Order: sequence, then C-alpha cells, then structure tokens
Amino acid sequence: MLSRSELIAAIPDALLRVDLPSLGERHEGKVRDFYVRRGKRILITTDRVSAFDRVVGAVPYKGQVLNELSAWWFDQLADIVPSHRLSVPDPNVTVAREAIALPVEVVVRGHITGSTSTALWTLYSQGVKLPYGLDLPTGLKKNDPLPEPAITPTTKAAAGKHDERLTEAEVVARGLVAPTLWAQVRRAALAAFKRGQQRARQAGLVLVDTKYEFGLIDGALALIDEVHTPDCSRYWLAGPPPLDGEPKSFDKEHLRLWFGGVGYRGDGPPPTLPPDLVAEIAARYIYVHERLTGRDFAPAALPASPRIARALESLK
Repeated sequence: MLSRSELIAAIPDALLRVDLPSLGERHEGKVRDFYVRRGKRILITTDRVSAFDRVVGAVPYKGQVLNELSAWWFDQLADIVPSHRLSVPDPNVTVAREAIALPVEVVVRGHITGSTSTALWTLYSQGVKLPYGLDLPTGLKKNDPLPEPAITPTTKAAAGKHDERLTEAEVVARGLVAPTLWAQVRRAALAAFKRGQQRARQAGLVLVDTKYEFGLIDGALALIDEVHTPDCSRYWLAGPPPLDGEPKSFDKEHLRLWFGGVGYRGDGPPPTLPPDLVAEIAARYIYVHERLTGRDFAPAALPASPRIARALESLK
C-alpha cells in the first residue's frame, strides 16, 4: 500500500485527460474519455472524481484502479456473461467492442441502505409500499442485509437529475427491454452479484450493492461498462456493523459523506477537495484493488499521455 505522503505527492500528476488527435474526436464523460476507432471503443479511465453529477477534482491512481479492477472482474465473471473488453494495452486503457447499450441500468442490492431521496432505505423508512416493486419484510433496520438480493432498475438520468425509479414489471411493460431479454439480464445480474459477494467475502469485504450496464454485441448480452469497482459498487469491511454511524465505505460514498458534512448538496460550485481527503479516497480505492486481486498495486509510470499514446500505436 502506498503511504499517505506518496499519495499526496501524486495529486499534481493525476490523470485528468489525454488528447490523442490521431485517434479522432475525443468524447468526455464524468470520469473517463473515449475514442471510436475502426469499430472499436478506446476507453481511457481518468483520475477525475465526481459526485452530484459534477466533476469535483482528481484522485491519483483512481483511473488505474478502476480500469485494472474491471479487467480482473471481467475474468471472474466470464462464465456468467461476456464483456465488451478486447484488450487492456495500458493500465488506464481498455479497448472494447462497440455495443448497443440497453436503456436500463441494473442495480442489484444486497442490503437496505442509502441516504438520498430515491434510496431504497429512504423509501422503506418513509413507509412507501412496494418500493421499486419489492415486497420487503417489516422490521428492517438501515444497513441490514436483505433476505435475498433485489434488483431495482433505473433509466439513465440527465445531468443533475436523479435516475428514474422503475420496477422490473415497468421495464417490460414500457417496452424498454423485451421480456425474453430482460429474463437474460436478470439471470446474469443476480449471478454476477452472487459471484461478486463471494469474491468480496473471501477478501474480507462486503459487496453491498452495485450497478451493471448491459448491452448487445452481435445480438448477444454483454457487460459494457466497469464492473464491481469502488465507483459503481458499494463496499464495506466484513465483520460486525459499527454500534453507531455508517459502516466504513471503500467506495465513492466516502466522498459523498464528506460533502454532506461540509453542507454541500450539489448546488453551485463544489468545494475544493483537501489533499488529506484526496489521499484517503485514493488509499481506500487501492485497498479494494489489493484485497480483491491479492496483489500489491503498482502505479503506472508518469507522464501518462505519452505512455498511453505509445500503448495505442498499433491502433492507428
């Protein structure tokens, strides 16, 4: 594990963007950029970190953790559902096949938790009947495990808006996903989550909930985004829950909680992230990487732009 001082020293060199004009037009997302080249999608996972749908700073090595950990998870889940990955030519780069994205994101939950207005716990605690269409038992406490993992689908919200709450029945009734395809999605998501829980448990972690993005490649179902990383999944330490407060989060919930603590709710310019907070987030991401994969995290050499350009020479 890198030391706190090493992580703070790396902040100025965080990877914010990579311009590769020879590959064509760069498309920028919240935390990654991509190029489309000869029927392939070149994904560059950056160190940008966002919350409340805003880019709020950079966390060194975050992109590398996400890229490498996703690649590791694609291998762990390959017998359940294939992925769009073709190759990982650089620690921050995945070359992927183009896919037709499904219009529904699939969230699988193993615990009843969360604090936003659309969180399963919030709705349940407010007495909402059948939140997300789920018939939950009475008497659950915040952060309790659910009797069995539950799917709560969403549509992708516009920037600054909450994802739309859906039931599985609505996904089919509204024609968002055909019934036979949704059955495939459902089986793959629950099986992938079960595998994720098993691997996390072996690493001394709890996979609390996660988001899957599926698509079609040549008509076949595939994972088409990062999977089971600290950016798309919630991880806690295994063991007894704390007597008070929230479990220690090894995911971007730690950043959200910090924002809440300083009174920021997403309106107006976000506050600057202090170096100690940035280092703590980086350390937690790296911790998940090391615990799950069983190997020490090795930072890629800097500067990133020429390194990535060299790795992609063969794609020109």
